[in-house]
Amino acid sequence: MAFVRAIALAYEKYGRSPARALARARITPAQLRREDARIDAEQMETISATAMQELDDEALGWFSRRLPWGTYGMLCRASRGAPSLRVALKRWCRHHALLTDDVLLRFDEEREGAQLWIEERRDLGPMREFCLLTSLRYVHGYACWLVDSQLPLTEVTFPFSPPPHAGTYGFLFPGPVRFDGAVASLVFDPRYLVLPPKRDEHALDLMLEHALPLTVRQYRRDRLLVDRVRAYLSEPSHHPATAEAVASALHVSVRSLHRQLANEGASLQAIKDDARRDRAIALLRRTDIPIKQLVRMIGFKNDKSFARAFKAWTGQSPSELRALAQE
Repeated sequence: MAFVRAIALAYEKYGRSPARALARARITPAQLRREDARIDAEQMETISATAMQELDDEALGWFSRRLPWGTYGMLCRASRGAPSLRVALKRWCRHHALLTDDVLLRFDEEREGAQLWIEERRDLGPMREFCLLTSLRYVHGYACWLVDSQLPLTEVTFPFSPPPHAGTYGFLFPGPVRFDGAVASLVFDPRYLVLPPKRDEHALDLMLEHALPLTVRQYRRDRLLVDRVRAYLSEPSHHPATAEAVASALHVSVRSLHRQLANEGASLQAIKDDARRDRAIALLRRTDIPIKQLVRMIGFKNDKSFARAFKAWTGQSPSELRALAQE
């Protein structure tokens, strides 16, 4: 309900009543006053859309000037034709600076991660939390939609103490959230930056008719999930890896992990088998570790099950492959 109260502050700023917006979202004045009151995603989408249109301000009062209805749609159109997500994000940041200089969106790219962060140029007052959170959600939601993939976040930071509703942040961002940071920021794997846009102009028109779900609900598909699972399983310290351990490391539920892998034509068991095969081949070729010990390292219960699996993978027995490698 804290975010609804922030929207009510926008109405107050413009000398308008939020009564109609609250009614459309099925939120009573009594609920608005309750600290423990909760609303669902559909209610948040409804009151946000109504307020943006009634106030003709898609920034909902955050900035020193209005961002008229349709402003963020123009940002989307300006970024859609980019050849990659990297270029699209740079365009978004550059064009956002034309709309307001109260905050500046910054984009940095390093080997450890791609970072989108917000430089605050003025005191945002009581709307600060809602402004920073929603600004990040806008660009993250659009980026996911543009490349048709969730962008899992390795870190999300906010420059304020955890609010009473801090638990809500876990539903808004697909990654660990940290408060009391230096800036508001998103960090994600830079491999996603090369993904090309998957949306044409018609798709953009349809999305903009119902764009707010992108800012309220997480995007589900992850086009690089298979690669991320493979990378996790390639680390020896992650063996044996259960579905629960993999899902936790990638910040998804076990159910979502299996569903998304299936959508990509893969399965966790198949990826685990590939990882074990690759590790077994590497150890046989590059080390003198006894096969009995190697069996346990790779995660098999006994020599026979390993020998059968290895024969199916390579057409050779483990000892045959090692002998050939040593010739």
